[in-house]
Amino acid sequence: MADSPTTLTDRVRRITAKVVSGAGSALHRAGIHPDTLTILGLGSVALAAVFIGAGQLQVGGLILLLGLPLDALDGAVARAMQRTDQFGGVLDSTLDRYADGFIFGALGYYFASLGQQTDLLLALAALVGSYGVSYVRARAGEAGLSVKVGLLTRMERVVIILVALLVPPLLVPGLWILAVGTNITALQRLWFVYRSMQQKM
Repeated sequence: MADSPTTLTDRVRRITAKVVSGAGSALHRAGIHPDTLTILGLGSVALAAVFIGAGQLQVGGLILLLGLPLDALDGAVARAMQRTDQFGGVLDSTLDRYADGFIFGALGYYFASLGQQTDLLLALAALVGSYGVSYVRARAGEAGLSVKVGLLTRMERVVIILVALLVPPLLVPGLWILAVGTNITALQRLWFVYRSMQQKM
């Protein structure tokens, strides 16, 4: 089977593992359920989307930045409570897709309000690509394959959108990178799955 490389997400998790684990244990002792954190994370993205759609890009970016720890802490709390069911992972992945929709939908609304149709199409292309990246991984997982390859995994996408929002002149270039890069990543993952399955035959 083809090797799946270490991603930026893996590296960040390894570097922050002790801090996140400690915070997760503390939140578990405080009685916080991991699903609560997952839902709060989506809430922070929804709030950010409101500001993004209104053209307050930096405020939206700051809210997204402040909400980032919630995306890591829900898993840490789940490990601290030794959660055995798989619902948390399903909920997290599902709400991540809603989060993508909120962000790119808000950007699309913002561009539409300005009459910038090309930029609106970029936001839609980035959304389609982001869904494609996640969908290939999910379907591959059903086939017993762990797929983390690709140009833009989730962490790279998060970094790009944050920089693009916090530095507005970089918004359109950032969307170009996302629109092209996410769709390339989806195809890279599809090719990885194809090669892996061919090697199994």
